[in-house]
Amino acid sequence: MHSILLVDDEPEILAAWRLILENEGYEVGCASNGAEAVARAATSVPALIITDWMMPLVDGAELCRRLKAIPELANVPILVHTAVPPPEGAVKNWDVCLRKPLGAELFLTTVAQLCKQRY
Repeated sequence: MHSILLVDDEPEILAAWRLILENEGYEVGCASNGAEAVARAATSVPALIITDWMMPLVDGAELCRRLKAIPELANVPILVHTAVPPPEGAVKNWDVCLRKPLGAELFLTTVAQLCKQRY
């Protein structure tokens, strides 16, 4: 199955979505901020990156910018999963933005679509 990198500074959210995704057969890695996410993604390129927008150190906007600047990661789809959406007019370096809270069905459907897009 596809590998997914989850990025969120809230451990409870990482644990919950990791469990849900692993139960669906995905291989899941986690990072607690954007800097950690870039390092993990560069080591093992995932099929999809799911990130929060508001995080310390490197936020979602900067994470998306950095990922798109790395040739090996530029085509990896990015799902922004956030309570605070990106501002209007922001450079859109991600594929889909879903607002928290979010039901598992829509989340999993979107994840499956984005993983198919990659392969």
